[in-house]
Amino acid sequence: MFSLTVNSPKPLSLSTPFLPIHPHHSPPSITHKPTPNPKPIITSLMMPPSSGERKQPQFSTPPPPPQQQQHLYQPFRPPPSPLPPKFRNLDTNSKLEVLANRLGLWYEFAPLIPSLTSEGFTPSTLEEITGITGVEQNRLVVGAQVRESLIESKLDQETLSFFDSGGAELLYEIRLLSARQRADAASFMVRNAFDAKQAQDLARAMKDYPRRRVDYGWDKFNGDSPGDCLAFLFFRLAMEHAAADAEDSRTVAMEKALEVVESENARTLLVEEVEGKGVAKESVIDDAVTVPLVRMKLGEVAESSVVVVLPVCKAEARQFEVEAAPWECGGVGDFGVVEAEKDWRRWVVLPGWQPISGLERGGVAVSFKSGKLLPWKEKRKYKEEPVLVVADRGRKEVAMDDGFYLVLGGGNGSNDEGLKVERGLTLKEMGVETSLGMVLLVVRPPRWEDEDTQLIDDE
Repeated sequence: MFSLTVNSPKPLSLSTPFLPIHPHHSPPSITHKPTPNPKPIITSLMMPPSSGERKQPQFSTPPPPPQQQQHLYQPFRPPPSPLPPKFRNLDTNSKLEVLANRLGLWYEFAPLIPSLTSEGFTPSTLEEITGITGVEQNRLVVGAQVRESLIESKLDQETLSFFDSGGAELLYEIRLLSARQRADAASFMVRNAFDAKQAQDLARAMKDYPRRRVDYGWDKFNGDSPGDCLAFLFFRLAMEHAAADAEDSRTVAMEKALEVVESENARTLLVEEVEGKGVAKESVIDDAVTVPLVRMKLGEVAESSVVVVLPVCKAEARQFEVEAAPWECGGVGDFGVVEAEKDWRRWVVLPGWQPISGLERGGVAVSFKSGKLLPWKEKRKYKEEPVLVVADRGRKEVAMDDGFYLVLGGGNGSNDEGLKVERGLTLKEMGVETSLGMVLLVVRPPRWEDEDTQLIDDE
């Protein structure tokens, strides 16, 4: 048996699997002998003697341990807004005092809030110390950032000074607009002395205008003009009130539209509508019936001043659900609680678009798993999308060749087909005179990729 004595302050251990075992010899053992003066550790692997030859021990120094590169996850934290020069050297207590006493203009002390947040203060703690609520803290910080973007957009100083007093509320409302739109909106708000509610309407109108291509009169307004965008919002609101026979509300909305409109084409359209010259135009459109095909936008129902509640039926349930669905529902009581004439499991809330805003009785929405049963050509990706077909069950007679009607299996009554949409001319050629209802609107579901509410750095 071989042994090796090593001077070391600590016991030395070797893993036995690294030592080969000779058939006639036992594995080498290691003993430890302490010494008051430790020396560098020397390791040795003992090789047992082979046939007729004994090998000398081989000594080597241990290699340095490999340095492992550490990869630590660091979440992205946006840098805090730069502090004004007079606040940069303040300690924590001084920053809190500035906020508590509102020392300076709002956009000067607003960057102190993210600075204190980075030091560990929560919005609730800052509210207790300074009296600034969490909502107001957010409004101040965002408003200051919007103001900085206006400075980068070279907005004139006279316009910018309008927001020195109480401007956080106004600038906060235009936060979702692009840099160019912010500058245009800020100038328009200054010229018209807008308050926070009017600024909110303006920002919503400018953001919503590109999505309204299918609406009546859209091409008459200029999307680059803040006044035209806001006027178009009031114009749509007036059309909704007109469909609901609310003449007083329609008049008020048209007056607001005329006050803010900027382009001549849009002003001409508004004047014609006020004077009633648009009635003849609408009667001509009725001769050539068109069914609007619209795609809902995320949050569109929440932004609508008028909504329509309809019972929903499945197309594969054939005509039974359509005939059994409630014919009427409405808001009752001080809170406008919606009540229907009978119980129903499935409902949908749609914006008060013009084709359906005046639908009081007989409206129904039929859900199709895809748009393959629609009688017009479309791209394949649109054909695969589910759709809602809104029909008026009070207009069952197939009267118009260019109209679209909801029928059972094309009108032939076969038992192996569900509901579908057919043109009036096609039904007349088939000898069908009655349908389940006239189609007023076809709705596609919202798509996340169509929404552009997220801002990028350039904007």
